[in-house]
Amino acid sequence: MLTGQELQAAGKGQGDRTKELLQKKQQYVSQGISNLAPIFIESAKGAVLRDIDQNTYIDLYGGIGVINAGHCPQSVVDAIKAQADKLLHSCFMVAMYDSYVELAEKLTQLTPGDHAKKAMFVNSGAEAVENAVKIARAATGKPGVIAFEAGYHGRTLLTMTLTSKVKPYKHQFGPFAPEVYKIPSAYCYRCIYKSTYPECGMHCLEAFERFFISEVAPDNISAMIIEPVQGEGGFIVPPKEFLPGLKQICEQNDILFIADEVQTGFARTGKMFAVEHYGVTPDLMTLAKGIASGMPLSAVVGRAEVMDAPTPGRVGGTYGGNPVACAAALATLELMAKEDLSARGAKIGATISGRMRELQQRFPQIGDVRELGAMVAIELVKDPATKAPAKDEVGQIIQACFKRGVLTMGAGIFGNVIRFLPPLAITDSQLDSALDAFAEALAEVLGK
Repeated sequence: MLTGQELQAAGKGQGDRTKELLQKKQQYVSQGISNLAPIFIESAKGAVLRDIDQNTYIDLYGGIGVINAGHCPQSVVDAIKAQADKLLHSCFMVAMYDSYVELAEKLTQLTPGDHAKKAMFVNSGAEAVENAVKIARAATGKPGVIAFEAGYHGRTLLTMTLTSKVKPYKHQFGPFAPEVYKIPSAYCYRCIYKSTYPECGMHCLEAFERFFISEVAPDNISAMIIEPVQGEGGFIVPPKEFLPGLKQICEQNDILFIADEVQTGFARTGKMFAVEHYGVTPDLMTLAKGIASGMPLSAVVGRAEVMDAPTPGRVGGTYGGNPVACAAALATLELMAKEDLSARGAKIGATISGRMRELQQRFPQIGDVRELGAMVAIELVKDPATKAPAKDEVGQIIQACFKRGVLTMGAGIFGNVIRFLPPLAITDSQLDSALDAFAEALAEVLGK
């Protein structure tokens, strides 16, 4: 890994090929596609990325929560190669193949609940959410959907509507999909009710009494969708009472409960699925990201009678459940079980959050440390008393990390959160090295 001085001396390590590609990117790629780091990755293994100039970086963002099992795990690569030699595509809706059915069986066994379940596959987290809503509407005959402030569910028209943050995700992209209703989430650090948990009495749950009178009647609502930990919103970990309370509200009002586990699933939080921390069994779950080690695949899994509500032909897609992606997913799940990556996720999360709390003692600008397994974030503020968001400092810290050969990302509805989503294959020494570099970056920016 290059030192900060070496990267700076080499123009952040950019060679002629990188400079050429950056020029071509500027010329040929839509500017709406943003990039955090001015590098082009040539290869990756475990938790280390190598760019085309042979600079190496420790990965603390995991392809935005996709590379849970590590970059290019050999057993998954072998499964992809073997499947690619046999069949790349046939479209399951026309001519079926066994890996689709085997993966559906596996996921119905892994997801919470001992009731009969079924699954379907598409390509992205947003597609999974779209289909979950369609299934819920078909099952209930009701159009409305409840989503939460600070939530993120995708960039399609419907999922963008469900998403809370306006810029950059929704700005000038309206009008939005109808029958979507928003209610505050349990963002305890910035509680809109000015309360303190646990003395608050869970006002965020009590708010539904007024909501169902002032905003929408529950008999118009088909489903409520929430991320167990709100990802793009800033890794907001709700109190232990929140998700069970939402599930109870759903049951009382004939509303289906959808857990969006696109980012939280597959060993990321110290359990296979984040809802397991809360003892909640969703009616439907949306899954993606960590499911197939980077191959495009997502799933909706849920109660059999709910999943069967749409009649044949009403859900699906040409590429959904591609055979190569399904093979990658089966191999990824096998590896996760063999390596006990859930336990590894819990250990990694404890290490990162412990270091962040130590840094919080030195830097009061770290207003909050949030963690559920290997899904850790710090929220930066200009003043811990006012909690004014320190958005600019986040960008500076991320760039200071990049200079030191560590890649991480921001998050949060105010843009003032730094999140950690390392591959669960990261070694202890790699993690220590990355966290040391992060501490240096923090001191460089906040110690001014």
